[in-house]
Amino acid sequence: MSQVITERRRMSRRSFLKGFALSHAPIVVGLPPLISMFNSNGTAYATEASFSGKTEAPIEKRFVFWFNGNGIPERYWIPSRVGADYDITPCLAPLARLRDKVLVLSGLDNAAVGGSVGDGHSGSMSALMTCTRYTGRGPGGPSLDQILARRMDANSRFRSLQIGVSQESFGGAIQKNMSWAGPDRPLPPEEIPHRLFDRLFGASEESWIQRKRSILDAVLQDATQLRKTLPREDELRLEEHLSSIRDLEHAIVSLPPHYQKIPQPEEDFDMKDWPRIAKLQSDMLAYALVTGQTRVASYMLTKCQGLARFPWLGHTAARHHDYTHQDGKAPGETGAEGQRILRDICRWHVEEFAYLVAKLNSIPEGTGTLLDNTVLLFVHEHAEAGVHKNTGGIAVLAGSKDQVVHGSHIKIAGTIGDLYLTVADDLLNAGLGKVPTANRRLTEILA
Repeated sequence: MSQVITERRRMSRRSFLKGFALSHAPIVVGLPPLISMFNSNGTAYATEASFSGKTEAPIEKRFVFWFNGNGIPERYWIPSRVGADYDITPCLAPLARLRDKVLVLSGLDNAAVGGSVGDGHSGSMSALMTCTRYTGRGPGGPSLDQILARRMDANSRFRSLQIGVSQESFGGAIQKNMSWAGPDRPLPPEEIPHRLFDRLFGASEESWIQRKRSILDAVLQDATQLRKTLPREDELRLEEHLSSIRDLEHAIVSLPPHYQKIPQPEEDFDMKDWPRIAKLQSDMLAYALVTGQTRVASYMLTKCQGLARFPWLGHTAARHHDYTHQDGKAPGETGAEGQRILRDICRWHVEEFAYLVAKLNSIPEGTGTLLDNTVLLFVHEHAEAGVHKNTGGIAVLAGSKDQVVHGSHIKIAGTIGDLYLTVADDLLNAGLGKVPTANRRLTEILA
């Protein structure tokens, strides 16, 4: 920390800029971590009870559960070598620059699949999200993010956020949702950037949508008063924060009008510009995490058993799911062309994950970054896509500095439940004690 606050007043971690829109609806703009919020060495927050430095609160952990569907082509995804000198495969190439921030896992068994009703995707998705069997309507229990949200809720504005990108209408609840409060209680992801922005900021009026006004106009007075109390470094950080919000606002309102609604099931549900939407959603998730609006989020990039096309990659001859099977619609799992196309699709998935990881790593918090205090877990419903494989699965774990064996590929002999138990209790201190299908803690992934 480059500057110590001694004489100026310390700020509460829960401080917000507040104002009202023309409609008199409240506008809330969260603040980033300012040095005025921390103790003298930047290792803990000064609490609301005392800003003398005697009463402190540790920097809270956050959790992001990140998913895309349809599995992977193992030959292009899983490194051939284990350990710190593992090979960066074509699918993992976007993570090369973040190698020291991530841990690549393989060998995980999705153990709750056996005996589930329905097709391979439904049973696998249920087991992946909740470690319980698919009932025919949904999983038999809550998803990992919701279990953690109940434990980690610290009076944040939102107990959890569910964020999506794909607007596919195919399938039932198990295909369209990754977050579940419990049996028959799906928590749908918010897939429309305009709606997610409104939820985070409380802004929903015509003048904002038409770019006649900015939501920052409503908090201008608060922001001006706050600047007068801040040291120079905090003032600059606040300016950067507000500028990033304005950039985000402009990016969203510049989207074509049809991006403000979800197509009807009979319409074409191919998103024409998924990368653009994915990055906007990631930016808003980062904002929600850094301003303390939530500590838990799920991010559903594509749907389970996804049927979208990928025009930005040049692959439109068939849909995603078709490329994973030898069904006459696309090259099959043993066909060289089909595997290369699936490789390209999976590389884009990893690229979007890498964008979020890098975003969190760019945001300072205390003596480290937001990424240092966040656990991101990237999973798929299958290992090898074409055969609906539920053994030897993969995951990527990012963040949680000094707690994880970063910069390595570890082949695990264990279950998804083992991984979730380790993440929950060893990295997030959630105190679960047990998770369905978990038999042990994966101590080999801990630093």
